[in-house]
Amino acid sequence: MRRSVEKLFSDHYRDIYSYLFSLTHDVHLSEDLSSETFLEALRSISSFRGESDVKTWLFSIARHRWMRYLRRKKREPAEVMAEEYIRDVHEDALKECEEHLTAERILELLGKEPERTRNIVLMRLEGYSFHEIALRYGISESSARVIDFRAREKLRGKMKEEGYFDG
Repeated sequence: MRRSVEKLFSDHYRDIYSYLFSLTHDVHLSEDLSSETFLEALRSISSFRGESDVKTWLFSIARHRWMRYLRRKKREPAEVMAEEYIRDVHEDALKECEEHLTAERILELLGKEPERTRNIVLMRLEGYSFHEIALRYGISESSARVIDFRAREKLRGKMKEEGYFDG
């Protein structure tokens, strides 16, 4: 059991930490939330039914930990992000804030796509291979690539129309 726990941690800690850091932009908070994620995973390992990949399950726990943290703070993710960026107003911070707003808009547009398309794009963003995606959805790797490519092109076109991108 101990060996499997160590393997779970060593195989996935970096991905979970990176994901949480992309949300928090705070080293210490990301470390705390990562630790809480793995503690929660250990507490609920018996309820893990294996219907999803372990990595997906861990990302879900991490996302819930982040949202719980924000609820405790009684603020929305965008508010937290904007406050952190504006606190040290300089060119890089403004650029990061702009990138965050762009990312939010992309996710909003992605949310309007069919569920399978949305999930395929999100799985790619989380680092899943086309092979893993194909297995998950019972499609060929080529189909997974085409769905991802077309969705990204569609999003890119909409973002360009809205003035987010020049080219």
